[in-house]
Amino acid sequence: MRHVDQLPHAVKEEKHVTIPMADGARLSARIWRPVSSDTEPVPAVLEYIPYRKNDLTSPRDSIHHPYIAGHGYACVRVDIRGTGESDGVLTDEYLEQEQADAEAVLAWLADQPWCDGTTGMMGISWGAFAALQVAARRPPSLRAICISSFTDDRYADDMHYLGGAMLSDNLAEAGTMFAYATCPPDPAVVGDRWRAMWEERLRAARPWVLEWLRHPQRDAYWRHASLSEDYSALACPVLASSGWADGYSNAVTRLLRHVDVPRKGLIGPWSHKLPHLGEPGPAIGYLQEVVRWWDHWLKGLDNGVMDGPMLRTWMQESVPPSTSYEERPGRWIGEPSWPSPHVADTVLPFHDRGLLMPGGAAERPEGPERAYTVQSPLSVGQFAGKWASYNAPPDLPYDQREEDGGSLVFETDVLTDRVEILGAPSVTLDVSADAPAAQVNVRLSDVAPDGRSTRVTYGVLNLAHRSSEAEPSELVPGERYTVRVPLHGVAQAFPPGHRIRVSLSTSYWPLVWPAPEPVLLTVYESGSALTLPVRDQDVATDTELRPFGEPEGCAPSAVTQLGEPEQAWTVSRDLVDYRSVLDIVKDQGVRRYEDAGIDVGLRARERYSWVAEDFGSVRGESAWTMTFGRPGWDVRVETRTVLTSDRDAFHVDATLDGYEGGRRVFSRTWNEDVPRTRVQAY
Repeated sequence: MRHVDQLPHAVKEEKHVTIPMADGARLSARIWRPVSSDTEPVPAVLEYIPYRKNDLTSPRDSIHHPYIAGHGYACVRVDIRGTGESDGVLTDEYLEQEQADAEAVLAWLADQPWCDGTTGMMGISWGAFAALQVAARRPPSLRAICISSFTDDRYADDMHYLGGAMLSDNLAEAGTMFAYATCPPDPAVVGDRWRAMWEERLRAARPWVLEWLRHPQRDAYWRHASLSEDYSALACPVLASSGWADGYSNAVTRLLRHVDVPRKGLIGPWSHKLPHLGEPGPAIGYLQEVVRWWDHWLKGLDNGVMDGPMLRTWMQESVPPSTSYEERPGRWIGEPSWPSPHVADTVLPFHDRGLLMPGGAAERPEGPERAYTVQSPLSVGQFAGKWASYNAPPDLPYDQREEDGGSLVFETDVLTDRVEILGAPSVTLDVSADAPAAQVNVRLSDVAPDGRSTRVTYGVLNLAHRSSEAEPSELVPGERYTVRVPLHGVAQAFPPGHRIRVSLSTSYWPLVWPAPEPVLLTVYESGSALTLPVRDQDVATDTELRPFGEPEGCAPSAVTQLGEPEQAWTVSRDLVDYRSVLDIVKDQGVRRYEDAGIDVGLRARERYSWVAEDFGSVRGESAWTMTFGRPGWDVRVETRTVLTSDRDAFHVDATLDGYEGGRRVFSRTWNEDVPRTRVQAY
């Protein structure tokens, strides 16, 4: 990334500003704005997240907020209630209080003498969720948003449930927020009341996974703050981006399809990263695009920001399987609208363990109906990677050949022509099961001539949700059902000489929490097919796209590494007791955030284990240690959440410990069960 130190406007920074709420609480803000805004008011841009502006996000914040401020905006970074130096407690995500506070913040910004009364919101992940959710409430000053790595559907397309099946990220994210929501404020900012604020957070804490387990189907809990419930609620322009390696690869095109506002979409090869920090590369000059967006929608400049395609995306070339990539080869393509006039569905029927490509035997030959069975071992999924890649530690899916050993596989003949797809593939299955509860996991892979298999995309369906996410129903054992399994959206090229493979499994652990017992699934080929969104390869306008600029931003604030970081992603199996383990370590070591003069340590460990084919033995654990210190102040928070299950319930065992000066000053334990029905979460 190119670091920029010469900007159109000189910038002043206010490191800690309090914003009052109606109930007396105060939220903590950091503000960058042009010096000239003292006399010449400018629009304000808000980023609103719970991840500690004073330390943990400060290097990232210092890259883009001063940059945007230097182009004529007041950039405001606010820690939501109960985090960082903001008052109160944080007990769950996307609550009504959080969104009401955001509206109050926007109103406060619009009323400041250095603001011209117009505002925007931007962010990635939680910040993007917040921007989209608040925009749907139509606060009067909010004129546009820029969002990355988000969803408009909190139930079906977030880290909790996928196709009605529970993701292990349901536990992992709960563990993350269990730690973040119990961290202390900085005494250097809030003074002596830091200890009372911290104690309030510790006493209000509760493992968030408990609430998420209690809502295994689409209900009012998930409908709240899901734009998909009413797309007409969005009335302001939106610039939406994501990455094909991210868990949120579907929302951009869905938003383009359903909302009726000025909109642009951008999808690169990236993991859960902002596009100017994009990994795998290539990263782009995203901040230049953001400034152009604000210039048009907040300042009214006629700069052509709406010219060109509605969607720009990276068409990925074939690559060997790897758990991480520095770069993904490919090219930028553009679509004038979504759905695209350049994409058409191509149906590949299942036949004799194969997929029939158009141009060959397009229809199944006559003959007796074939049926195939699969009952996958729990080991299928150990190379699946994370639901949402962060590209650190390496967390993308590895070679799928071992996974395919426990799966039912259908594949094309060797391709004679190049095939490019753009959008969400799907698989239609004619199936029956020998139990009332079952899941089917579908992987689409690119198989090279040497046999290596790279997962392109995947999908999951809890078969109890085959007809309804709100009112799931058990299967009748032995009865046949026709179901459709949508896969994550993707842009991918399959070259000549390769094969396209569909793999079906009845488990995908630990990415997806498994059923309480093995299930035998029968797939009847006569009603089963893969549908690919095939894109024209000779779209003339692809060669006319305006090139993106080089990634640039301000230099990040100084961080000194005081302790060695550690990253690990280890799969192991003991052939004595048949225990298998996936062990993930993310340890940033201790870092000194020089700007705040604070030392912060962060270590997270996820551990997923199982024994042989005992579906009742699956166990997930999320453990966090976070330390904060400077001379005369030493605080540590330790959290641990263990999730197990049997046929009747999920079992949550959790601990929270707070330490000051090496002495434990707070401790609490939870041992709670959440009932599990046959249609629930598998």
